[in-house]
Amino acid sequence: MNITKALVVGAAVAALAGCETVRQQDLAAWEGVSVQALDTHPVFVSMPMYKTMAENGMEIRNYVNSESTEQCFASGGTHRGSSKHVRYDEFISCSENKIVCNNIFYVQDGKVVRYAPTGSCYTDDSVRPQSPIGK
Repeated sequence: MNITKALVVGAAVAALAGCETVRQQDLAAWEGVSVQALDTHPVFVSMPMYKTMAENGMEIRNYVNSESTEQCFASGGTHRGSSKHVRYDEFISCSENKIVCNNIFYVQDGKVVRYAPTGSCYTDDSVRPQSPIGK
C-alpha cells in the first residue's frame, strides 16, 4: 500500500473512532422513563427491534442500528459504492464492513431501568426521551 492510501485509510479510521462517543447523561435520561416513550421515540421506532424476556421478568429490548460499507481498490484507483465493474486489465480487491450499534434497553414494570448501547455507538440529544405530544 502506498503512503497516500495508508494516510487515507488512517484518517477514515480516526474519523469513525471519533464518532463513537456515548454520553452518560444520555443514558441516565432514560432511567425511570415509561416504556411508552421508548415505543414512540422517533429514532428508535425506525430501527428493527428484538425483544427477549429474562427469567426474573425483565424485558430486554435491542434496537439495532447498522450500516454496511464497501470499499474496493483497483490497480487504477479506488472504487467506492456499488460499482464493481473495472477494465479487463485491472486487478480489484474489495472488502465489506458492517458497523453495528445495539441499543439495549432493560425494562421492568413498564419503566426503563437501564440503557446500555453496545458496539459502534454514539449518543446525543436526539436519543433522549422526547416530550409527550401536546405538552
